[in-house]
Amino acid sequence: MIKDIVNKVKNQEVTVKEVVLEAIKKAEAVQDKNALIKLTKESALKKAEELDKKIKAGNKEGKLLGVPYVVKDNFLTLLDETTAASKMLEDFKAPLEATVIKKLEAEGAIYIGKSNLDAFAHGGSTENSFFGVTKNAFDNERVAGGSSGGSAVITALDVVPFALGSDTGGSIRQPASFNGVFGVKPTYGTVSRFGVVAMASSTDTIGCFSKTVEDSEIVMEIISGKDKKDMTTLDDFFKIETEPPKNKKIAIIKDFMTDAVDPEVLKITNDYIDRLKQAGHEVEEVSMPILKYTLAIYYVLIPAEVSSNLARYDGIRYGFRAESNSLDELYGKSRDQGFMPENKRRILIGSFVLSSGFFDAYYLKAQKARTLLKQAFDDVLGKYDALIGPVSPTPAFKIGENTDDPIKMYLADIMTVPASLVGLPAMSVPAGKTSLGLPVNVQLIGKAKDDAKLMALAKSVEIQ
Repeated sequence: MIKDIVNKVKNQEVTVKEVVLEAIKKAEAVQDKNALIKLTKESALKKAEELDKKIKAGNKEGKLLGVPYVVKDNFLTLLDETTAASKMLEDFKAPLEATVIKKLEAEGAIYIGKSNLDAFAHGGSTENSFFGVTKNAFDNERVAGGSSGGSAVITALDVVPFALGSDTGGSIRQPASFNGVFGVKPTYGTVSRFGVVAMASSTDTIGCFSKTVEDSEIVMEIISGKDKKDMTTLDDFFKIETEPPKNKKIAIIKDFMTDAVDPEVLKITNDYIDRLKQAGHEVEEVSMPILKYTLAIYYVLIPAEVSSNLARYDGIRYGFRAESNSLDELYGKSRDQGFMPENKRRILIGSFVLSSGFFDAYYLKAQKARTLLKQAFDDVLGKYDALIGPVSPTPAFKIGENTDDPIKMYLADIMTVPASLVGLPAMSVPAGKTSLGLPVNVQLIGKAKDDAKLMALAKSVEIQ
């Protein structure tokens, strides 16, 4: 899809402006989904006209020349507000631009909109946005997933060939599954996070959504690599695999294939596993008992980092400022009115586990358990090339179904948080649909820096 657009633009079969206008037209036609916080029409068309002038002058460089895309609205951009779907940053204009945006635009890509998300990326349904709920691409009564729900929906509806998202505990993989698109969470440190609003710094990763594996490969190769502005980034290791994988050893995560999982999700996952077997790969079951503790580990450590990262929003330096009569009142009212309920819930949990008297009992113990989790994955992936299981226990649930029960909402992340806690690459791969026509993806997890190999595996059995 990306290559088709680039080839047509370079051959001057179509102008960049025409490509961008078509994407904008599609976006306007699906506004009822509330997938975009802002359609950046003016800046996108201006960039398109500039590129058309360069092409006419003979400059046709760029791996993404003329390709429109959408960016989750927690990526800082210079031309438009970055809200993180919050009241706190409703009118915030960034003084800098995210590294990943610079890399894509340098290759000729043009973002046409900022997509909706759970405020500050806190949530698994895109119901926690200050700008309203995003609806599933296939069913307006169901959630888009989260927190990158807007990007997933806009990709599923063929508005753009790819969209950017961030994944802290499943925020790309789960909405990718709920909307039937390919979603990439790379190895921790693969892509620079400079210029992306932080949620939890030890697990935040930058990835993408697309309709095909090939499109994700192209995007990931461009945006990956070392960045001196982000000390956690790894040296450039992502290189697209040109040969299909053969005779791989793949382990089914037995702990994720239980009666607690929707029967149709299990069937679709098993059908995908059969495809892997038919392709010549060896598939076995493996048990990882420690996985039952991962959600507890995650919801101790991540709120702790969230509470720290959100401390900067105080109504003084930037962002929303409430009317007040004293400094204490200014702090309190600005944070009370600027944050959504889920933001406040995570701040409270995080502040509690970091507080004197509870740090050792909760936070330190969770960090030790995280080390044991990493050792467990190292042991299993020392014997297998990849792991497979469902992305989520269920297909997309109905809007409002889980909003009154935070624990039930958190349980939807139970299959995605393990890979995040240990920094491994994980891909959400379309596998089929339920009897109601709802998409279901499988999750492939690989060794650190095996991102390209994992994508090649998915590509070899890709459902057309």
